[in-house]
Amino acid sequence: MKIVRLFKNKFLIATVFFVVWMMFFDHNNIFLHVQYRTELNDLKKSKEYYKEQIGKTRKEVELFKTNPKWMEKVAREQYLMKRDNEDVFVIKEH
Repeated sequence: MKIVRLFKNKFLIATVFFVVWMMFFDHNNIFLHVQYRTELNDLKKSKEYYKEQIGKTRKEVELFKTNPKWMEKVAREQYLMKRDNEDVFVIKEH
């Protein structure tokens, strides 16, 4: 009896309809909000990663400007440059 009375209440029916519509059928539904939230968290992690990389790069640039030995080390290790009359052997580990 009480349940039937609840279903006759037009305000309750309108509220339930509105909530269901907003959660599932609207273009800003709950699933999109969850997706946007996870995407936002991923972007925040990427932002932190790139900030760290920028910091490392700035330190390396300062070393390049101040230390010529560092420049030679990077040129030899990363770009496989060599001096005259010198042979370079590259050993790669799998």
